[in-house]
Amino acid sequence: MSRPRRPHRDDVLIAVVGLVGGVLLWSLGLFSTFGPDRPGALSLLPLTAMAGAELLRRTGQPWSLALGTAALAADLAAGSLLVTVLMFTDVVYAAVLYGPQRLARRLLPASVLLSVTLTVGALALWQLAGGLFVGLIAALVSVMPASTGVIVRNHRDTAAAERLRAEQTALLAEMDRAQAVTAERARMARELHDLVANHLSAIAIHSTAALSLREDDAAATRDALGVIRENSVQGLTEMRRLIGLLRDTEGAGEPGASPTLDGLDALLERARAGAGGQFAFALEDERDGSALPAPVELAAYRVVQESVTNALKHAAGGTIAVRLWRRDGDRGPLLVRVTSPLDGAGGTGPRAPGSGAGLIGMRERAELLGGTLAAGPVPDGGAEGAGRKVWEVRAELPVDGPGEGREGRERWYGRGTGGPGAAAGASGTAGTSETAGTAGDASGTSGGVE
Repeated sequence: MSRPRRPHRDDVLIAVVGLVGGVLLWSLGLFSTFGPDRPGALSLLPLTAMAGAELLRRTGQPWSLALGTAALAADLAAGSLLVTVLMFTDVVYAAVLYGPQRLARRLLPASVLLSVTLTVGALALWQLAGGLFVGLIAALVSVMPASTGVIVRNHRDTAAAERLRAEQTALLAEMDRAQAVTAERARMARELHDLVANHLSAIAIHSTAALSLREDDAAATRDALGVIRENSVQGLTEMRRLIGLLRDTEGAGEPGASPTLDGLDALLERARAGAGGQFAFALEDERDGSALPAPVELAAYRVVQESVTNALKHAAGGTIAVRLWRRDGDRGPLLVRVTSPLDGAGGTGPRAPGSGAGLIGMRERAELLGGTLAAGPVPDGGAEGAGRKVWEVRAELPVDGPGEGREGRERWYGRGTGGPGAAAGASGTAGTSETAGTAGDASGTSGGVE
């Protein structure tokens, strides 16, 4: 059971001042009614009851109003004190301001009805001036404080609603900020992987090959160390460029051009040069030559780049095939398919360690455009590979329609022509080419992806 609320200290002060003032007026003989007979001490009882109603003006509505109404009626019958009437107006005001919503909504119409009723009754009994005076007094005692309470309560409710709306807006803004930070961290992680991880993978692959060479094979060792140094320098350069873009908070720096699908030939050529003859590369570009949005080309390029990197780290020797085409001519989505050897792999592990971030990044890029990405072993469709399986990475990237990932595509396209990773991704064009390592004696396992 909840404990009763204590009267507010301001209400206690109002009750004490009113009671003392009423007793002082009574002792001086100052009453609201005039006549030959002076009212007795009985008029102090309604004054005391009204002071009790003032104590409950905040915490005891509607009981405070009921007590005050009864005290006013007794005061008018016993010989009215002005302080008692004034305290009743404050009780009416407090009933509207602090009382229940239903009481606040009904008290003003009830006060108006009471004033009109008293005015009509007084006009029927007395002359015109007396009836209007009674109506005016009734309005001053009940209608005026009730209407004032309604105005103040409406302002208070409006202010509370505005504060709540402001808090909700601040909460939504904080949630949007947190989501934006999370999305930006994901984009940064994706771009950082594409820019740097491929070079580090190349370094790991060539380091493994160099360790497996004979001591008297100085030329091969020098070639492997040269590739390691080249990838180290390029990785550092791209890291500095990415850090520079992140530090450029005022947008003074000009981002480089985003990699496009026209650079796939050079990408695969560099991969072929560094593969040491263990892998062959094939590119089938069956597009009709129509222009694609920059985010679509960047996503397709990164899918090919990461797929080739994973094949060089994990696949057995053979052909890495890349195919691009449009479904339904120039109106359908862009389809990207990369296959690499799967069966017949030797060795006990990949040429370079992987964490799975590459596959996650490819899938995120596709989903941001409203597309899909799937990776896994599938039967080889070629005549020479009957009964064998290949590792396939297949991406479907919408070009025009929003698809299911509309929100993600809006965030993606809203960053400009290059997408959110265009600026940072500009320096990663040749990222996969250097990851094509001389396999040496370190052949990969089947089916692994980073």
